[in-house]
Amino acid sequence: MTDRRLSNTTRQALPAWVAVPGYDRNRVLPGIVHLGVGAFHRAHQAVYVDDCLAAGEMDWGIVGVSLRSTETRDALAPQDGLYTLAVRSSDSESLRVVGSIVSMLVAPESPGAVLAALTDPRTSIVTLTITEKAYLRAAGGGLDTAHPDIVLDLANPRTPRTAHGFLVESLARRRAAGIQPFTVLCCDNLPANGATLHRLLVEFAALRGTDLARHIADEVAFPSSMVDRIVPATTDADRARISDQLGIEDAWPVMTEPFCQWVVEDDFPAGR
Repeated sequence: MTDRRLSNTTRQALPAWVAVPGYDRNRVLPGIVHLGVGAFHRAHQAVYVDDCLAAGEMDWGIVGVSLRSTETRDALAPQDGLYTLAVRSSDSESLRVVGSIVSMLVAPESPGAVLAALTDPRTSIVTLTITEKAYLRAAGGGLDTAHPDIVLDLANPRTPRTAHGFLVESLARRRAAGIQPFTVLCCDNLPANGATLHRLLVEFAALRGTDLARHIADEVAFPSSMVDRIVPATTDADRARISDQLGIEDAWPVMTEPFCQWVVEDDFPAGR
């Protein structure tokens, strides 16, 4: 194990066989806010975005938001958002450093900063991988309006705790400022995930006001998507092995398989 961390500076010292971002990360602008920066996002959506950046589409950097834990931010911030993707097959493993995450926020620490990122006119897409439980659905499939976090967010819209609260408050602020709504792209494997999230947010917004609910119902796009990739949990042994191969420490590499799929409905009025 080395005492040097992966970063924009130390990536220059990586072995030649390790793939690294070939684009100038200083030129990358934020265009996506992602809620739920777990291992799956970093092995899936962030990799697709990294490919877009490598192709010269420099307006799609990711602002990663952790809705609960500080762990991902604490691991990646000292690494300038960089991390290693280890792609394992039955007989080989390749390493790739991914650079698409340009900043990290922790919602409970800085709800105002998260709302500012969501309200930023440069933000055209908001993606989510927050797990099925975090959609806070009642038994019938609608919004669980009695959930304590929903109740708190309705009472305190400037300091939300849920994805619902952050999305609806930022859409309200964008509307008030004359900023086009962002597209909301659910990347959790829920049935009809776009329509499901659309319905939940409209129900939440209706508890704040009918005009806001109508705006979200009529003006905000919620394309459906399907994602597929196996992403096992990273172990301490994985961290040690990857760091040894890199010659520098990566506090949180991500393990995955070669197969990857992302099927997305083409409904992006704010750009893609």
